Amino acid sequence: MEALIINLAPTGLIPTRAETPHLPLSAEEVAADCARCCSAGASMLHLHARAADGSPSCERELFGELVAQVRQRVPDAVIVTTTSGRRAPEVEQRAASLMLEGEQKPDMASLTLASLNFSAEASISAPATVLRLAAIMKERGIRPELEVFDLGMVNYAKVLIDKGLIEPPFYFNILLGNVASAQASLLHLGTLVADLPPHSIWSVAGIGRHQAFANALGVVAGHGVRTGLEDNLWLDDARTTLATNLQLVERVAAQAAAYGRPLASPGQVRTRLGLETRP
Repeated sequence: MEALIINLAPTGLIPTRAETPHLPLSAEEVAADCARCCSAGASMLHLHARAADGSPSCERELFGELVAQVRQRVPDAVIVTTTSGRRAPEVEQRAASLMLEGEQKPDMASLTLASLNFSAEASISAPATVLRLAAIMKERGIRPELEVFDLGMVNYAKVLIDKGLIEPPFYFNILLGNVASAQASLLHLGTLVADLPPHSIWSVAGIGRHQAFANALGVVAGHGVRTGLEDNLWLDDARTTLATNLQLVERVAAQAAAYGRPLASPGQVRTRLGLETRP
């Protein structure tokens, strides 16, 4: 059975320490949390930088420090930096982490393929912005982590393919359960997966209370899962227990073990995605 990719999103842009004491914020805290989660089976790390006051930041220096700290703890993990437009609409802001060099340069970077509405705000990714970010990633040799919330986003990935801006293998995160996009159902997931281009590798994530169910779908049917406090702060649907990143990764590992599925090592993920091998 093919080994399962666990992609950890430890912080995101939105969660705050006021909402949960388990949220890592500083580069040192994120790196320590990532190291614990990689020991439990995570192989990819989807990172957002935070300023000293805990607010989300696009500053290149903060991303550089974050990547350096994580690489020091888990040198072989696949590092993905965000280019989210949820709080930073300008291409120059969103592309800041793509300009890092040497050991600070990420292996991959997120690329949301269209604009969408969340429960309280919009995330704007205009076509010209998506095209430019994809072009920068190609120029810099950074593979995109293609973020899909709905069927139109799959189609826009094909536009990028036709323009020669992204090349296989294609890695997709399929995010289910957002209020204004695809829901956490077999029908919605199946529709999205059926339309993915050839040579696609796909992971499943769930927003909020849908995380455990979406992860289970990924364990049984997908190439991987995404989990972490970015998408869900709670361990249970009733919201009685705040989760830690380690608990969320361990839950996925337990789901995989129950299914008899091994977990992918960072080296295996690098081979499957055509990424540079690291020590």
